[in-house]
Amino acid sequence: MLDPKFIRDNLEEIAIAAKNKRFDFNPNYFKELYEKRLQLIKETEELRSKRNTGSDAVKKAKSKEEREALVAEMRKMGPLLEEAEKNLREIEADFEKLLLTIPSIPSSDTPLGASDVDNVEIRKVGSIPQFSFQIKDHIELGKSLGIIDFERGANIAGSRSYFLLGAGAELERAVHSLALDLLKSRGYKQLSVPVLVRTSAMEGTGYLPGGADQAYFVEKDDMWLVGTSEVPLASYHQNEILDEPSLPVKYCAWSTCFRREAGAAGKDTKGLYRVHQFQKIEQVIICEPNIEKSDKLHAELLKNAEDLLQLLELPYRVVQVCTGDLGQGQVKKNDVETWMPSRNNYGETHSCSSFYDFQARRLKIRTKDSNGKTQFCFTLNNTAVATPRVLIPLIENHQTPDGRIKIPKALQKYMNGAEYIG
Repeated sequence: MLDPKFIRDNLEEIAIAAKNKRFDFNPNYFKELYEKRLQLIKETEELRSKRNTGSDAVKKAKSKEEREALVAEMRKMGPLLEEAEKNLREIEADFEKLLLTIPSIPSSDTPLGASDVDNVEIRKVGSIPQFSFQIKDHIELGKSLGIIDFERGANIAGSRSYFLLGAGAELERAVHSLALDLLKSRGYKQLSVPVLVRTSAMEGTGYLPGGADQAYFVEKDDMWLVGTSEVPLASYHQNEILDEPSLPVKYCAWSTCFRREAGAAGKDTKGLYRVHQFQKIEQVIICEPNIEKSDKLHAELLKNAEDLLQLLELPYRVVQVCTGDLGQGQVKKNDVETWMPSRNNYGETHSCSSFYDFQARRLKIRTKDSNGKTQFCFTLNNTAVATPRVLIPLIENHQTPDGRIKIPKALQKYMNGAEYIG
């Protein structure tokens, strides 16, 4: 959410940003609603002031006649105030609903573009493996080694479902252990978080109202299953004022995540690339409202993910996400894409985002500066690792001519010293 006064003073810039990010925004409607709301606030406050003044006058009345006349006047004012307050509540609700749909302005270094096709490559790291044999994809490898079962997954939970078995489940656990140990060594506090949350947490982090079609809603309990632990992590300090010396706070969490993948019918239906339920370790930082410091922390989050991929001995590339591929609240974003031999291309495995005060304003997470002024914090996040998607490059890039999978050295200690699967 943006500051309403900032929107009012920068309508043209917001309109351009909305167009570039492919969001609807009508500056004239905002201006009309903004001015109407201010007028109703003024009218309501004037009526309340008159009511208070009248109450004092009644108490000070010197005669019965004067008191009765004042009471009669106040009775006339009652319905007027009631009507004004009703109109204000309605306009406030409309205004709040509108604010929840307005996108943030991309950073100045975000490239213009319409979709992920226009994202700009920054760097490539690692060499794409050259195989001297006919490679197998992760589906075939998983089946032949008995570590992935798609058939039983589909029978029990429907399409885009799977089981990881034996060494497959152990490999997933090893990747998570490596990631959590790496983050702990860098000062990130691990939290165990709820994955069933209230609407306020989903709205606060920007996943509602625009992302409802991608989330699972438990109607009976009026709760949502999260698609990332970013939601509970970023919401942890909701409605709090944090001491500036304590910032930045750095959190991480492992959680099960759920996504409906609406609109993805017929796309990536086979394998582990696009599934409904997965495991993810997320990184979230809350910092003071300073763009320069936020940018440095963004680079730190990105480095954590890159260092992990290097430990997994996987080739990858980093891209700068263009305006048309940014989410509503994101002001800048980098995707990390890892090489997947079966796709003969890079596939997204990490997404690093800066929000400035967009989420904190919704969640009411604030801090006080050295002058005692209360300001909204900045928030950032990035994937540390998400499985099973990262298992695709891990299995495929490390396959051997005899159909086994070489386990990267960094994972071997988490798998009882084993060097191969199979």
